Amino acid sequence: MNHQQLFDPHENDTPEHEDPADGPSRLVVEADGGSRGNPGHAGYGALVRDPSTGRILVEKAAYIGKASNNVAEYSGLVSGLELAREINPRATVHVKMDSKLVVEQMSGRWQIKHADMKVLAAKARKVLDPRRVTYEWIPRERNKDADRLSNEAMDAGMAGVPWKPRTPAAPAPGQGSGTGAGSPAGAAAGSPAEAPRPAGRLHHLEVWTTDLPAAEASLGWLLERLGFPRKESWKDGVSYGSDEFYLVLESGPDVADGGHERRRPGVNHLAFRAGSRSAVDLLARRAASHGWSLLFADRHPFAGGPEHYAAYLENAEGFEVELVAD
Repeated sequence: MNHQQLFDPHENDTPEHEDPADGPSRLVVEADGGSRGNPGHAGYGALVRDPSTGRILVEKAAYIGKASNNVAEYSGLVSGLELAREINPRATVHVKMDSKLVVEQMSGRWQIKHADMKVLAAKARKVLDPRRVTYEWIPRERNKDADRLSNEAMDAGMAGVPWKPRTPAAPAPGQGSGTGAGSPAGAAAGSPAEAPRPAGRLHHLEVWTTDLPAAEASLGWLLERLGFPRKESWKDGVSYGSDEFYLVLESGPDVADGGHERRRPGVNHLAFRAGSRSAVDLLARRAASHGWSLLFADRHPFAGGPEHYAAYLENAEGFEVELVAD
């Protein structure tokens, strides 16, 4: 079977009497793992996607302590398969990972020699009927969501805090939440309609840039770490966030020459709550590898005053962000 073939021919073995209410009959698992030190601080990320809509049904990340990169990747695979089983234990599952090793070993083309990986591979095969699972290697740039989750897990573990999902996952098909069709999560079926939301709240924020790829690599990277998932993209722009509030990075012929200067009249910088003090410190350190430099280093982390713990960062285009500790 080549990697372009999404689903196992055994999918037709599914009994015709299966109830569609169990959930989608086809699911895509995306998983990743990483280790800072190999072995070192390790974590994994996994998610389940509906292949017909591309929507993420559920996601999970976890810090696993000191482990190798390969063990972290296998741990992500196991977690992803377990998530898929929770949605529909009889679904056909297609796994996408950027680990050539895991994909080739789980496909049976390469031997598994490492003892820890043998245990995890055996565990993965017990989660779901192997006849219902296929594997595909994808390049890292196509595995961004799972990669983001694994890095969030490592960040949280190294900061000594638990990983928390950015937003509550929507109930997957087949997993009733007690709500009526189309009702907001957490609202009882038949409950009164949600009260109108007050005017005056921010709807979205648009940042114009002369270099969209560079802005994505720095500001986009930071937005994802702060809880703004990549939402939509088009020729000259990309958005991050949700329907409730989102930020847009946009370029194109309408952007005037001259570059950004935060000290001119207008918006000076964006400030975000970034968690605990240790979380702010960790994010500021990691940001240095993504085009950000620390402002006011001589007064950091109290450049905003003795009671205000924050990191002020600036990227190559001159955009400034402030990461504020709770």
